[in-house]
Amino acid sequence: GRMKRARRAAPGPLPLLGLLLLGALPGLWTVLLRREAAARGEPDPEPRPPPGRWGWGSSPAARGEPGGGGQKTFRALLAVPAAGQEERGGEGRFAAAGLSPPAAAAVSPVERGIFWSRELEALVPPGFAAEEAAAWLSAARAARVASLERGGCGRSSNRLARLSDGSRACVRYGINPEQIQGEALSYHLAGVLGMQERLPPMALALVEARGRQWEPVREELRGSHWAEGAVVSLTRWVDNLTAVVAPAPWGAEAGAGRRLQPLSAGELGGLPPSQLVELVQWSDLILFDYLTANFDRLVSNLFSLQWDPRVMRRATSNLLRAPDGGLVFMDNEAGLVHGYRLLAMWDPYNEPLLRSVCVFREGTARRVAELHRRRSAAAELHRRYRAREPLWARLGFLSERQAELLQARVDFVHRHIAQCRAQ
Repeated sequence: GRMKRARRAAPGPLPLLGLLLLGALPGLWTVLLRREAAARGEPDPEPRPPPGRWGWGSSPAARGEPGGGGQKTFRALLAVPAAGQEERGGEGRFAAAGLSPPAAAAVSPVERGIFWSRELEALVPPGFAAEEAAAWLSAARAARVASLERGGCGRSSNRLARLSDGSRACVRYGINPEQIQGEALSYHLAGVLGMQERLPPMALALVEARGRQWEPVREELRGSHWAEGAVVSLTRWVDNLTAVVAPAPWGAEAGAGRRLQPLSAGELGGLPPSQLVELVQWSDLILFDYLTANFDRLVSNLFSLQWDPRVMRRATSNLLRAPDGGLVFMDNEAGLVHGYRLLAMWDPYNEPLLRSVCVFREGTARRVAELHRRRSAAAELHRRYRAREPLWARLGFLSERQAELLQARVDFVHRHIAQCRAQ
């Protein structure tokens, strides 16, 4: 599986000398693994969502790649949607926040040195509202699977399901059960942190060919090679999502061989609200990926710099943008379980990414402070997981060691926020 290959490729503990000082050998080894997997018809050891999956455009510019309009500038890398989308989504958000466009342009981005301002947070697209997500999850659990289609949902073992209530969902069948466990636990940790609206609603389901839920697709199940009794995840399908290129300081600036520069209040003056709105969401994403040790998003792009110097100008893995400018944190199966087993390999990337952020959502910082003070990160995740996921016991929870790692990472984030405040 992908994890075994990654473990063989792992260079072991490395001194933190910047993001680009890993030797050429791991990169060469990963390239060879990719070729070997392709020759056998297996999925890419570091899969990327295919362009057709979320209705992406087919041009280089639509995919966030160079070639559609010349080299991107520092400001252009910060930009959110295309101009038409920005006007439609942006003006609506400004009006909802009680701001005219001129007033929105004058929004103060930061309060008390390290927190995004309330006026700016009011402009962030709402994402998947809690009530809407709960209604979809309830309907999806009760619905039958009307059909299963290949393609559109990542690796070849996954399927796009049409449900009897008319909605669609990606059904993810993990290479091993802990990938589905990582997906589910990451989803509920986002809830603990107050950022679950950035993740599509996700529920677990039990594969039972003779069960009521799967009865209409019994024949398709026979051809899927899914094991009877396996636990899969159902994730709400979302239309019209587009690729996201990492903004500075994590975008092309990182790819130019420079050390990541901290995102701080002093750099934000004069940026338009649409760019600031995206940075608010990125600050949550980077903190979330550090806590879950997720290596299959921006970190995997940074790692790929060894053989692809232009990778930071391309789409960020497992991150997409809704038409209103809201970011969608997709496919979190590398989080909390896989990622924790491979900390030595990936923390030389995850830690500098965290340190590159010194402006935070105040609500996120407050929740981290509470989890630190009470030493309750695993306990609160466990409580929420059990209360909201009926099939949680089928996959189990974090091991004692994983729970300790989660708390240690919460403590590390809390110390980092305190250091930013002190500076």
